[in-house]
Amino acid sequence: MYKAIAANKRNTILIMAVFVGLISAIGWAVSYFYGGDPSITYFVIGGAFLYALIQYFAASKLAIAMTGAQQIEKRDNPRLYRTVENLSITLGMPMPKVYIMNDAAPNAFATGRDPRHAVVAATTGLLEIMDDDELEAVMAHEMGHVQNYDIRVSMIAFGLVSAIGILTDIITRMFFFGGDRREGNSSPVLLVIGIVVVILAPVVATIVQLAVSRQREYLADATGALTTRHPDALASALEKLQQYGRPMKHQNTATAHLFFTSPLRASFFSNLFSTHPPLEERIKRLRATAGSF
Repeated sequence: MYKAIAANKRNTILIMAVFVGLISAIGWAVSYFYGGDPSITYFVIGGAFLYALIQYFAASKLAIAMTGAQQIEKRDNPRLYRTVENLSITLGMPMPKVYIMNDAAPNAFATGRDPRHAVVAATTGLLEIMDDDELEAVMAHEMGHVQNYDIRVSMIAFGLVSAIGILTDIITRMFFFGGDRREGNSSPVLLVIGIVVVILAPVVATIVQLAVSRQREYLADATGALTTRHPDALASALEKLQQYGRPMKHQNTATAHLFFTSPLRASFFSNLFSTHPPLEERIKRLRATAGSF
């Protein structure tokens, strides 16, 4: 279990480094197109990270608004609140804000900048079909996202993907409608390479975001099982989601990566670009580690 957690952390660091490379490549393409001025590269990198920083602080509030979640206190739903409260005490973490989504689809999510600004939420559908051990396991998974700073990684990844998308849209227009600003002896091969980089960057960024999200789901499963010492309960919860799972009422691809399992309606493209690993694989890994506790 500890080896899985360490491996996932290393993989995520490597994957996030790709974002820096992508933005730098876009900056180089723009600077080459405009005569090779390196200051343009620095401007593009700085602008992208400034936009990502704004997203970092605003994304959790947007996610809550987009999912329709409502904050609760202990008196509103003692079962869910006490489950999260007990996990916070066990982990020695600040108590996150607790939200409920009025949705029959069983699901949950965590978001926020760090453990002191964290939010965890569950749907009414999840509360209905999970027994106490399974609910604790699911919320331990979500608290695992908080504990491992997955919520921060997710916010940064989302902000960088959005920034790359906006940058490439602007730059593509500049390339095709802004005229050629290069010196006459510049290489047309390098220009083609620059255009290809700009066009492919959003696709690569999206794939990288998917890889980040899938790695963090495996990590949160491992962390949640380690917290409760009951991986079978989490595996059982995932099996119930296989049986009772349904798309959520408030579906949005921008927030799909936050959830315990994909909230989107199943289709070829949603499965192909899913931010979550297959439930079967998650269950298999949990069952394989059950004997280690």
